[in-house]
Amino acid sequence: MKKNLTPGSIGVFDSGYGGLTILSEIQKLLPQYDYIYLGDNSRAPYGTRSFDVVYEFTKQAVLALFEQGCNLVILACNTASAKALRTIQQNDLPHINPNKRVLGIIRPTAEIIGNISKTRHIGIVGTPGTIQSESYSIEINKLYPDIIVNTHACPMWVPIVENNEFNSPGADYFIQKDMNSILSKDESIDTLILGCTHYPLLLDKIRQYAPSGLQILTQGKYIAESLENYLNRHPEIEENCTKHGETKYYTTESASKFKESASIFLNKEIEVERVNIE
Repeated sequence: MKKNLTPGSIGVFDSGYGGLTILSEIQKLLPQYDYIYLGDNSRAPYGTRSFDVVYEFTKQAVLALFEQGCNLVILACNTASAKALRTIQQNDLPHINPNKRVLGIIRPTAEIIGNISKTRHIGIVGTPGTIQSESYSIEINKLYPDIIVNTHACPMWVPIVENNEFNSPGADYFIQKDMNSILSKDESIDTLILGCTHYPLLLDKIRQYAPSGLQILTQGKYIAESLENYLNRHPEIEENCTKHGETKYYTTESASKFKESASIFLNKEIEVERVNIE
C-alpha cells in the first residue's frame, strides 16, 4: 500500500464486505473523523480458516493500516476479533508500536447484553470460526456469569448476502432452518446476537422466522457508541485522529468487484483502490 500523506485516519478492517455495516454506523455517529476501510476480499471468507491463518492475515492487514498512518484500527470482523485480536494486542503491539491500538467488536457487544436480556438466556449466531472460538461465551460470562449463552453456526448466511440472494427461496430455507436450530436449544432465549457483520442485511428475513418479543441485536450501533466512549476516555489517541470527514476504501480483490458489492452494504457509490498486503 502506498503511504497515506495525511496520517491519522481510523482504520477499519474486515475480511470482506460485512465490516461496511460497522463502518456505516461509526460514520453516522462520528462523521468528523477520517477513515480507511480495508477489505481482504481476495482471501475471504475467514470464517472457516484456522486460528493461525486468521491471525497471520489479520496481522498483515493491521500492519498495512499502520503504514497508512492509522494509530487506531478496528477489527470490524467477528472472526478476526475472535481469533487474532488478543494475540495482536498482547504479543505484537508492544514490539510494533506501543502507542498504537487495535480494538475488536466482540467485547463491546458482550458489554451491553447484560442490560438487554431479561431472562438471562441469549442466543448467538455467527460463522463457524466465530462460534468455534467461543469468544462470545467467554466474554459474556466474564462480565455476566449468570447469563446462559447458546450458540449456533450459520455457514450459509454470508454466501447468501455476498451473492445478493436475500430474497431467494434458498435464503428462506437456510434462515428458517438456522433460526429453528438456535431457538430450539433453549425456550427461554429472549435476545439474539447477530455475531457476524453480514447478518444485518438479512434482518428482515430473520425477523420473519423469529417469535414476537425476541430482541435481535445488530452490532454496528453498539460498536460506534463504544468507539465514541473509547475516544472520550483516551484523548491521547483521539487528538491524533484527523478530522476531515473523509473515507478511503481499499480491497485486496478487484476494485470494480468490491465497488459493485459494496453498494449492497452502503447504498451508495464509492471509489476503491486495489492493494496487496501480503
